[in-house]
Amino acid sequence: MDDAADPGREGIPAPGYQAPSGALLDQALDGLQASAIAVDDDGLIVAANSAARSLVGRKPSELIGQDFHDLLHRDKHGHSMPRTRCPIRKALLARETTHGDAEWFACGDGTLVLLFWLVTPYALRPGVTGALTMLYEPKQENVDPSDDRHSAPLTELDRLALLAETTTQLTSTLDVDEALHRLAALTVPRLADWAVFDLLTERDEVRRVLVATHKDGILVERDDLQGPMPPVPEESPMPLSRALRGAASSLAGPATYQGPPDSGIAVEQQRLFTETGMHSAVIAPIRGLRDVLGALTLGRAQRHDAFTPADLPLLEDLTRRAGLALDNARLYQRQRKVAETMQRHLLPQLPILPGLEMTARYVPAPDASSVGGDWYDAFALADHAHALVIGDVVGHDLDAAAGMAQVRNMLRAFAWSHPDAAPSTVLTQLDEAVMHIAEVPMATMILARLTLGEDTLWRLHWSNAGHPPPLLVTHDGQARYLDESHGILLGTGVTRARPDALTVLPPRATLVLYTDGLVESPQRSIDHGLVRLRRHAAALAHRPLDSFCDSLLDQVRPSDNDDDVAMIALRTPPPLQEQ
Repeated sequence: MDDAADPGREGIPAPGYQAPSGALLDQALDGLQASAIAVDDDGLIVAANSAARSLVGRKPSELIGQDFHDLLHRDKHGHSMPRTRCPIRKALLARETTHGDAEWFACGDGTLVLLFWLVTPYALRPGVTGALTMLYEPKQENVDPSDDRHSAPLTELDRLALLAETTTQLTSTLDVDEALHRLAALTVPRLADWAVFDLLTERDEVRRVLVATHKDGILVERDDLQGPMPPVPEESPMPLSRALRGAASSLAGPATYQGPPDSGIAVEQQRLFTETGMHSAVIAPIRGLRDVLGALTLGRAQRHDAFTPADLPLLEDLTRRAGLALDNARLYQRQRKVAETMQRHLLPQLPILPGLEMTARYVPAPDASSVGGDWYDAFALADHAHALVIGDVVGHDLDAAAGMAQVRNMLRAFAWSHPDAAPSTVLTQLDEAVMHIAEVPMATMILARLTLGEDTLWRLHWSNAGHPPPLLVTHDGQARYLDESHGILLGTGVTRARPDALTVLPPRATLVLYTDGLVESPQRSIDHGLVRLRRHAAALAHRPLDSFCDSLLDQVRPSDNDDDVAMIALRTPPPLQEQ
């Protein structure tokens, strides 16, 4: 279909359109106070309640059978909105519950009205699917306590919009603190004046991680009320203690915690109500898939009306979503901690070679578990030779890291046991082991032997198993790739002789071994990345080695990179007469 609407379609039902039997549907929609329009899977309007008809100023005959997007949706200039840029149509097609910012809609008299919207899947009748679109006018929230002493009850549309926004906000982060702050910002001041989060640690200790209120529309934390909490009592009937044990949500107020406290948590709750001035609160457990993760308390202080039992279902819906988000975030953070510990043990200490500078970098994949299959290594083979290694096992997760550890350890063993063997010989032996012993799908690698000749110049003897070539940058800014000795990657099962190459490294030259995360991008070819690396490296030829590496990572690594990066660089000493 064309991007723009066909103006001639307005008021004319789509060809062949047959409205579903709509009496019951009309009755259901008219039971909603919010403006509601039901559409079928093609986006054609099948019903609109009186609130919606009044909002857009159109009769039923002007709505039924029309394409919702073509008839109503406009840009700020009143022009038809292209379908490809229509967020409402995307939500309809995706059959997702989506809440969106204000959009312009065309009224029957030709004027435009700015409306917020919410789309959710909807059964038009048994066996017939569609969607429900709710429209409502933006309202300025008044957060001034002196002008807003009572909370307007949330409409059903407001509740749906809040839950949809909560789901969107919480599922888009894997950071626990960020998730809690987002939920606090969604509930304060919309539902309450205070949001309090108490979380259970893995040792079942309690910590009050966030106490937040609002001031001039900004979320403000009370650090003095946050921190460690007493343990959860096993039999206490007090609301927070019950919530932290996983019991149902409940109401609370200052009177709840008057009298002699039955536990240390009750003492802290007395302090909380006193310090915040809360006169009414709702408290609900935050449950994960297996365990209770904590509790959420929403409290009112400036607003004079109290929470009622009717507020509990909404709070439980919010904490249910919070529990799933926190579960995912905690799992991610546990995996990240394991990954970081593992990475520290896998990456080696670099040897010290007289007169030769050497440094290395490792940058984890931005959206993975902070560890992967990329690695570097450097170790002594004998008194006169050292090994340099850069490698990449397919993947960037814990499985790839485990496979990388296997390959690295086997390589060290083979290279150490044959210190004078050519790199190609060691890689051939390693390839056979990868095929029969290691749990590794495929890997690329460069193995090099670094030796100092009698002429005081360093020599590089290497073999490449399907890896991006080393880059050699001379002190005068000439850069070239060492693309000799390029063989097939490890783990293919193909038997083929592996080549070797030898080069003399000039004085004050910089050698860079790197993994493909430094040069690859989903949007461009690796050749483009290699050109960028060579140009930037040549420009940085006079930089100190650490600065050289940091600048390469900053300037060359693609912004849309989704892989980890390992890099090892060395710089040869100046000529003997300059030392």
